[in-house]
Amino acid sequence: MTGIDLAGFAAVIAVLVLVGRRASVSAERYLVADRSVGLLPLVATLVMTEFNTSTLLAFSAVGYRAGPMALALPFVFLVGLGFYTLTVAKPWKRFNRLSVAELFTERYSPALGRLASGLLLLAMTGFCATYVKSLALIFQPIVPGVDAWVLSAVLTLVVVLVVISGGLESVVRSDLVGFALTLVLLPLLAIIGYAKVPEGAILAAFPAEQQHFAPWAQWSNAALPFRFVTTLIVLTSFTYIAAPWYGQKIFAAKDEKTAFTAVGLSAVLIFLLYGAMVLSAAWFKASGVELADPQQVVPQMIAMWLPGGLKGVGLAMLFTAALTTLAGVWSAMAAMVAADFQVKGGMSVRGQRLLMVGFAVLCWLGANLLVDDILNRLILANIPVAALSFALLAGFHWPKATTAGAWASVVVGVAWGVGCFVVVGEAGGYTWPWAIYGIPLIFATGVGVSLMTPSSPTRLLH
Repeated sequence: MTGIDLAGFAAVIAVLVLVGRRASVSAERYLVADRSVGLLPLVATLVMTEFNTSTLLAFSAVGYRAGPMALALPFVFLVGLGFYTLTVAKPWKRFNRLSVAELFTERYSPALGRLASGLLLLAMTGFCATYVKSLALIFQPIVPGVDAWVLSAVLTLVVVLVVISGGLESVVRSDLVGFALTLVLLPLLAIIGYAKVPEGAILAAFPAEQQHFAPWAQWSNAALPFRFVTTLIVLTSFTYIAAPWYGQKIFAAKDEKTAFTAVGLSAVLIFLLYGAMVLSAAWFKASGVELADPQQVVPQMIAMWLPGGLKGVGLAMLFTAALTTLAGVWSAMAAMVAADFQVKGGMSVRGQRLLMVGFAVLCWLGANLLVDDILNRLILANIPVAALSFALLAGFHWPKATTAGAWASVVVGVAWGVGCFVVVGEAGGYTWPWAIYGIPLIFATGVGVSLMTPSSPTRLLH
């Protein structure tokens, strides 16, 4: 990076620190921003919560390897978040607590609520470990002499310092900055990349059979099997409904209409933004650049395509994407611990800050000890979340669901997901039996046990 690039990077970081510095003086503001977030900031924070460096690097790497057909990956979010919009956006706002796990406590039992909270915390720790890992991967080529443990520690510390003061309010304000940068720079990269691809280079770079999107033709394509994409669609639809980082921000919305509209708009924008990067990565490959590690395609595009000054801003955009996602998830985790486990002092602003720091350290350790392949670890962390899908949807929409049915569905869901991973494994494509057979099994178990235990129905939550 040149001096002007460093100045551009530093300027964005300074803005982030500035917008996040105002301290929250009450737990309500720190946790849910006084439940007064309007449409634009809510759309921005929902988009940037999902637009993270882990998924960005993973999807772009597939775009580099598979070409334009990799647009099927961002389509997963269009469907998954569309499902969220239609099924739980308004119900979550009507519920309007601090933690999504409180649904399981109030609808079924305190024990199930604590189990749900524990499963979600486990999953979010895994997610955040991949986010920290991807952030370190982006910046490692810039400072090749710095140890990965040290680099990830510094980056994690910067994230904490930006948002620790104001909690969710700081996260939302930082998301607005990142949203603005993303809306400008990602389309710019796509435009530059398209202009650099010689005529016919796409067909030369990628086999002709990869350039159409017919599922029956791509079902087992080695570059990107649509069988795999189908499992991601199913898993995303039935895991995002329980996402605590989305739930907390829906609780912060000013009303139900704002929550519903914001999630719907964010689904479209997330698809478009990830789609722009997938196509940019395909054009980067078609332009003749060979990479040993396709996960490096995004920082390489920024380094090679953006003019001086904007390179630093582009890297700052990637840092902001990681920052806003990490901070949002840590904030949700801290709120869950305080609300679900009644940690002494956890509902205070000071308690929330200490919890956020603790989770930051835990995720930093996980990034350096456990994460190798980003996309595979992201998917694996969804096993405990998918197990909650029946209990959650039934909690909002099926009054006959019983506590026994909810418990049975969760136990079966976790056992099936872990069993598929252990028995079939990543090499055998465990996501297919886990998603395609496991989700129906979870719902069949919950319905069947509920119908066999009619004496203990619980109230429907609105």
